[in-house]
Amino acid sequence: MLVLMAVLLAGCSGETIKQTRDRERKSAQLHTELAGMYYQRNQMAIALSEIDLALKANPNYAPAYDVRGLIHMALHEDRDAEESFRQSLRIDSMDSETHNNYGWFLCQRSREQDALSQFMAAVKNPLYATPELAYLNAGLCSQKEGKNQQAEDFLLQALRARPGMPQALLAMAELKFGVGDFQGAQKYFARFAGDVGNSENMTAAQLWLGIRIARRVGDRNAEGSYSLLLRGRYPDSHEAQLLSRGE
Repeated sequence: MLVLMAVLLAGCSGETIKQTRDRERKSAQLHTELAGMYYQRNQMAIALSEIDLALKANPNYAPAYDVRGLIHMALHEDRDAEESFRQSLRIDSMDSETHNNYGWFLCQRSREQDALSQFMAAVKNPLYATPELAYLNAGLCSQKEGKNQQAEDFLLQALRARPGMPQALLAMAELKFGVGDFQGAQKYFARFAGDVGNSENMTAAQLWLGIRIARRVGDRNAEGSYSLLLRGRYPDSHEAQLLSRGE
């Protein structure tokens, strides 16, 4: 009887520990999600406070360190950002989101080769739900480094993973325009314009790209349409000033 009671008590104790761990993880997840929301709103101080609460609830919750890295990155606190990303990967080396975010941090700090290693680590995980993001970032980082063919290969992989991805279509249009393939630029920009819904949703920089492409291929209708939108929606923009000067 005493042996049976000991077994039952051990079982109850184990169940209580599991419940405690589940509660701690859920609390860490909630505070990390709140931190991400405040990060997107550019409320960094509140975001860091939420991350502190997340890590207090569960010091081994890898996504919390990932978000903390993004926050420190936005604050240009590079040492803290890199340590946070690395700590996240020490806890969960298969976390593709962290690999992707860490890669983007490295790319922005002109460490392109290290960045590409992180992007490739992200896409190696077969459970990664959005590999197109890592391929897109790898393409943009390669383009930043001046490796246009490598950039195109990565961007095409992004489009294979997610056909019609607007960011990849725009990046391909910019890449093609930059290397003088204006017909190719027009093809990708037209697809981009269609995927964003309509040209009225474009930024000043995107409209300016559309104008320059249209000029190069002799599409007067598109050039006029984009020019009207640029002047009407962004009259004080740098791009509108360039247009007014005839550049």
